[in-house]
Amino acid sequence: MEEIVFRPERNQYAYTFGGVKPVMNVKPGSVMRLWSEDAFNFALTSVDDMPSEKIDIRYVNPQTGPFYVEGAEPGDTLVLHIVDLEPARDFGASSTIPFFGGLSATDRTAMLHDSLPEATWIYHVDKAKNQVGFQARFGNQEFALPIETMLGTVGVAPPANEVRTSLVPERFGGNMDSPEVKVGTTIYLGVNVEGAMFSIGDGHYRQGEGESCGTAVEGAMNSVILVELIKGHAPLWPRLESDDYWMVVGSSRPMEDAWRISQVEMIHWLGDILGLHYMDAYQLVTQVTLAPIANCVDTNYSVVTKIPKGILPKSTAFEGMHARLRELAKSVK
Repeated sequence: MEEIVFRPERNQYAYTFGGVKPVMNVKPGSVMRLWSEDAFNFALTSVDDMPSEKIDIRYVNPQTGPFYVEGAEPGDTLVLHIVDLEPARDFGASSTIPFFGGLSATDRTAMLHDSLPEATWIYHVDKAKNQVGFQARFGNQEFALPIETMLGTVGVAPPANEVRTSLVPERFGGNMDSPEVKVGTTIYLGVNVEGAMFSIGDGHYRQGEGESCGTAVEGAMNSVILVELIKGHAPLWPRLESDDYWMVVGSSRPMEDAWRISQVEMIHWLGDILGLHYMDAYQLVTQVTLAPIANCVDTNYSVVTKIPKGILPKSTAFEGMHARLRELAKSVK
């Protein structure tokens, strides 16, 4: 198993999916140890730092990559298994940004009212206790929250020479902001261009479903990822697999269309896994799925359809790829 360690220089960050030359080639079967910058590009380091003063919108959500996966061709399936995610700094940052967030007027949801108060919260990391510290900005309360690391952004280059900002979630993955993209999860992405050209970033030390105010506990991240390739079988939308769930992420606006995408893709996937007619799969999905909102703030909203494996007949997806990578991961950390 080839091991790759990569920490990009600032001039190597990618800010789009597509349109960027690869930083290196990677063979399927490799383990990658990657460092990624936070979504604010290290612009918010104290409660006195205001997004409107410190953030340059051209350089938000920097990505580590893209990586050219040898042998990957359009129609193939890129497989990324998250072995480990560790905070790379002793603090994370979150903020309210003027006219941005799920409960604020925005450029797309126009209102007459003024923006909500702009503020920055700094969460100090206690690795020994696996906690981050919440400190109220408009009061005196302080308490700890468990660290639950995740990657907000994982994706490949889109098709047809398209170039998309790293802020966008779409069928190529991107800024999905799903807490399900965590340690122990396997991600299946359809390959659209030669080499797949995948990138990762937007590490979160924790985030609630929906990412209500628009920013999680954003922080630099050390990621350990196994890379594999399945020839053919490309999913139309990102699929996730954990020990307990099969999942699909749909991204669109309005939110109900994101939900519909994830439901339809899950119906087709479940039909393949269990050998069901799509109408029977539709009925089964109706009775057993969960549908958490991943994000309600980005240029597209993201909704996850989840099916618990434990209540269905024992089955495997992608010929047992997830179980194989989970076993391999035990020898990696």
